[in-house]
Amino acid sequence: MITVYLAEDQSMLNSALTQLLELEDDLHVVGSAGDGATAWDDLQRLQPQVAILDIEMPDLSGLDVADRLQAANATTKVIILTTFAQKAYFERAVKAQAAGYLLKDSPSDDLIAAIRQVVQGQTIYAPELVVNMFSASTNPLTERELAVLTEADKGLPTKSIAANLFLSAGTVRNYLSAIFSKLGVHNRLEAIKIAKNNKWLA
Repeated sequence: MITVYLAEDQSMLNSALTQLLELEDDLHVVGSAGDGATAWDDLQRLQPQVAILDIEMPDLSGLDVADRLQAANATTKVIILTTFAQKAYFERAVKAQAAGYLLKDSPSDDLIAAIRQVVQGQTIYAPELVVNMFSASTNPLTERELAVLTEADKGLPTKSIAANLFLSAGTVRNYLSAIFSKLGVHNRLEAIKIAKNNKWLA
């Protein structure tokens, strides 16, 4: 059973999301709040596996709470759920190591899937945010990571990429994992799309 905490200042949405999540056999909402200060107090006490946080709330924002959780080395995974597709908010969420950043107009199935995925260690960011976050001047990938991604763009399997770059298959998998983490994606196609959109790959 995955324990979930919900912080959302719109009471109707808070209630609707709670009911929605409770319909899932493997999810359990252990608490909720309409402001960031209450959420922060509850999260320290309840220590749920996942915290779904709105950004703009009274007292403390969801990003403030995420910052505090990171500073406290909390094990709770944070998913930011917001109407704001602002680059500054997204960058701050990434800096606070939020495991997810979804927009409120996303399908509810996306949120439910994201909860399960972040518990497994994945990072789930709304694709439209990731594509717009980086620019050519802020390429976060190393030369070797770009080489691996270039080979992946040819549709090659891991073993072939390893052979072409004189690496072990395990090393290639490690590079791919690092690429996915840096770009906030969870597969090769999404990583390649971002790299091409930003002209890191031809």
